Amino acid sequence: MNKENKLGMGLGALLSSSSNKDEKNSGIQKINISQIIPNPSQPRKNFKDEELKELSLSIKNQGLIQPIIVKPTNDNQFQIIAGERRWRACQLNGMHEVDCVIKNLDENSILEAALIENIQREDLNVIEEANAYKGLIDIKGTNNENLAKLIGKSASHVSNILRLLELDIKIQQMVISGDLSMGHARALIGVPDAISKANEIIEKKLSVRQVEKITSEFKKNKGKRTSKDPNVIDLEKELSDKIGLKTSIHFNESGSSGSLTLYYSNLNQLDELMKRLKK
Repeated sequence: MNKENKLGMGLGALLSSSSNKDEKNSGIQKINISQIIPNPSQPRKNFKDEELKELSLSIKNQGLIQPIIVKPTNDNQFQIIAGERRWRACQLNGMHEVDCVIKNLDENSILEAALIENIQREDLNVIEEANAYKGLIDIKGTNNENLAKLIGKSASHVSNILRLLELDIKIQQMVISGDLSMGHARALIGVPDAISKANEIIEKKLSVRQVEKITSEFKKNKGKRTSKDPNVIDLEKELSDKIGLKTSIHFNESGSSGSLTLYYSNLNQLDELMKRLKK
């Protein structure tokens, strides 16, 4: 079974793919908590204090039911592959040692495991979810539709979540902090001066319906101005799904030539796009 199929089966399937030579290290071992370090590429950046305290109390009363999965490093430390939230909760309890499973995985497999673990959690914010999807698309060289099948989500859900990464990073942070909902954020995609509108939403406590009404006029007028052929729109969508970036196709008056525009929201996306073009 290849790793692509393992993704659909979940985190456990991926982690079970380590080679036989590592099986002697796959049992549960107690490791000093000071030797364990987080993964700098961990897609999950926000850990709510209240939830960590609840988990900490649960671990104190019931013990650590699920061990932390780690990878040995060259400096007698162990980098977390999966379980940073549990590690943080153990620290709150003042624990000196924690149960761990040691796995020797390459960097791509570590990031993939972290992404899958986060996607399988129910309390991810939508920006973390979008970054997790984007990370898997980059690692596996797949598209939105195939990723949706692998993780058991609809293609429209994956596409809608990924579109949030087109928003300015300041608006993304407003979503992460809970000041804006996903509905608010979606209504701001492609709208000019979106940051000031986002601030207005927060200040006036506008509902999603109110925001959609405000932005719909712009989007309606924009649609009238552009009024593209449905075949061109389908082609843009197909290309966007394949490369994971928003695309726009424009023809000149004769229709015999035109331009193709690719939109990126951060430098990592630009770097990835340049790598693909150079191939």
